[in-house]
Amino acid sequence: MIFVSSFYALCVCCSLLYLYTRSAAPSSDDAAFRRFQHRYLVVYLLAMAADWLQGPYVYALYEHYGMTSHQIEQLFVAGFGSSMIVGTVVGSFADKYGRRANCILYGILYALACVTKHFNNFHILMIGRLLGGTATSILYSAFESWVVYEHHARAFDKDLLGTIFSHATLGNSIVAIAAGVVAQFVAIRFGFVSPFDVSMFVLIAMVILVMMVWSENYGDSKASLGTSFKTALYYIKADRKVLCLGLIQSLFEGAMYTFVLEWTPALSQSQVQTDPGRPKEVIPHGFIFAAFMVAIMIGSSGFKIAGRYLTVESFMRPVLLVSALALCVPVIMPSSQSAIFIGFLVFECCVGIFWPSLGTMRGRYVPEEARSTIMNFFRIPLNLIVIFILLQNLGMITIFKFCVVLLLLATCMQWWLYRLSLVTPVVDIEKGISTSPGPTRPSQERAVGNGLGILDDQPEVIDV
Repeated sequence: MIFVSSFYALCVCCSLLYLYTRSAAPSSDDAAFRRFQHRYLVVYLLAMAADWLQGPYVYALYEHYGMTSHQIEQLFVAGFGSSMIVGTVVGSFADKYGRRANCILYGILYALACVTKHFNNFHILMIGRLLGGTATSILYSAFESWVVYEHHARAFDKDLLGTIFSHATLGNSIVAIAAGVVAQFVAIRFGFVSPFDVSMFVLIAMVILVMMVWSENYGDSKASLGTSFKTALYYIKADRKVLCLGLIQSLFEGAMYTFVLEWTPALSQSQVQTDPGRPKEVIPHGFIFAAFMVAIMIGSSGFKIAGRYLTVESFMRPVLLVSALALCVPVIMPSSQSAIFIGFLVFECCVGIFWPSLGTMRGRYVPEEARSTIMNFFRIPLNLIVIFILLQNLGMITIFKFCVVLLLLATCMQWWLYRLSLVTPVVDIEKGISTSPGPTRPSQERAVGNGLGILDDQPEVIDV
């Protein structure tokens, strides 16, 4: 079967690429940097492991409790809705009250969500989904905000930030595979709720570790929450590079989460169309998921190789275009299971390049004083996209057409960002003067464009 053989082939390819790229990314012999990187990665990967442990059995647990498909749909919409509304506000607390405190809050909220899974009651499960959605917003903003601030504050080489994100993507894929195996093992032995119990213990360990080894940092702790939102909106409007990054995040991740919902029916339906007279077989979800994770690991190695020769802003243009072409396969060849699977693998490789690239660019362009707030702002359209898909009765081909359009729009935004990175002068906040074009220095400089990537004759000095 193509799924199993592809998995083994990808493992070999991934291993070879990892060995080849071990020295590709910038590295440091600085013991302080290595210690800092280790402390961040251990905590971050524990946080991601807790999330991955829950994923495979959320739907199965709801079905086990006898929930109807409509009730399950309501629960999932509630999760994305809380991430969009409540999560945006709570996640933004990180800039005012501290990123470390926000990461601890993530562990507490997600652990409470795990507790609700013990109750076969729709309303209690709904509370769990609201807590989980809020926690997810924190997961995808506060942790990154903490590491970017600490990296710059400790005066490490700015190129080493991409190395941290690359290692995080690689480690996240390994953790996802391991979490899937653990979740399946405990679910078979102890029932569908047991993966959530394991997740809760992982979250407790993560919270304890954060309290022991992480220092606190802030965006603008003196600003009120309303001021933080105004500051975030100001930067989004004033710096077109921040706007581009946010739109790229929303468009790409919107397509990615939609893909997560649709890859199973796409592969299953293509199997039936290939040979209508053949009895339908259950596709090996475990091997397929593992293959996707290995493809992401290959993508993270690709990020290191591309970073040798090109800037992130440059090589992400073809990556986003290839991701759009990859999801064209189920639209063009809906009956070819092998072609669709290969297209999905290519898309996952692009995901592996996307994560460290986006983190690197955000570390470069997004202002520190409102980093978490800005990141959460752009999760609003992302969650709206997923909620829209969940509430519509769309056909599979229509959904993938929608994904392709989103990815093509993301490609256009990346082209715009690339041009802005070349032609927009830089304003030094401290000196109030413009310097040579090029990517901004994240902690000292901020580019303020007029929408065309060119400053006005009298550059505006941002008082922060």
